[in-house]
Amino acid sequence: MIGWYVHHHGRGHLHRARAVAAELREDVTVLSSLPPEPWAPWVELPRDDLEGRAGATAHGRLHFAPTDSPGHRERLARIVAWVRETRPRLVVVDVSVEVTVLLRTLGVPVVVSAMPGERDDAPHELGHDLASHIVAPWPGDLYQPGYLQRRAGSVTWVGGISRYAGRPLPGPDEVTTARAGAARQVLLVGGAGGSGLTRADLDAARAATPGWTWTVAGPLGRWHDDLWPLLHACDVAVVAAGQNSVADVAAAGCRAIVIPEDRPFDEQRATAGVLDRAGLAVVRDSWPQDWEATLAEAMDREPRWERWQVEGAAARAARAVEATCA
Repeated sequence: MIGWYVHHHGRGHLHRARAVAAELREDVTVLSSLPPEPWAPWVELPRDDLEGRAGATAHGRLHFAPTDSPGHRERLARIVAWVRETRPRLVVVDVSVEVTVLLRTLGVPVVVSAMPGERDDAPHELGHDLASHIVAPWPGDLYQPGYLQRRAGSVTWVGGISRYAGRPLPGPDEVTTARAGAARQVLLVGGAGGSGLTRADLDAARAATPGWTWTVAGPLGRWHDDLWPLLHACDVAVVAAGQNSVADVAAAGCRAIVIPEDRPFDEQRATAGVLDRAGLAVVRDSWPQDWEATLAEAMDREPRWERWQVEGAAARAARAVEATCA
């Protein structure tokens, strides 16, 4: 039995877990505060961020371990109870330093999912030092942050992990349905992890691009369970620099405009910088004002998304996890 801790912020950690679990040759149990899904047994964890903040960083040694949060205490207690009952061979943690410390203290080997950015703070150093192995879901030939270079012998760079990798192209009818008329198409993809984008920003972009039709998937438009036809129907995708958004665009081979969101440790800005240097996407630090020129620049690109190494990435991650179990 392999456990997989899935952080509840956004949906990217969940999509990554599902993609890799499908490639594992061993049963997986998910531990998460997200609603259970049918593809794996689920240990439902209480939220730990709804009350209590006192002493959360333990004098800078941890990220979040408040002394006045019943939810946090019960969350960790349920993990302990599950370990005692199930005796997992290994747990993948995506992501939490505190869960990593707890599991390793219980004698359970841990594989940690790496995140972009320079994570040289004391809690990250502790979590990465305790990991039996680290899986980095991006191509190592394009990006190796210093904290992973120092642990290169314990890291597998697997490439971008997308839920759409290896999926057949959508049929012509699906693409036609996804396209909103004959005009050039922009697909704006918003995630569940939070964004500074406003309705006014979107309205201004639409007004500035009369030759384009904008389809919006996410909080400012309509949530779509399946973006695959939309990604193939658009001429340009506009996404943040989250790991899953980038991997999904790479899987579809889209021309893309990438606008990083503010995240801890400059996670998305680090990824956006990699994409910019590699010439894989048009990158803007903030919501553009010159949308016609930005879209024209994107249309001039022929991105070599194979460099993001999406094909086979989930299987490579699964083999790294299994090798750690051996």
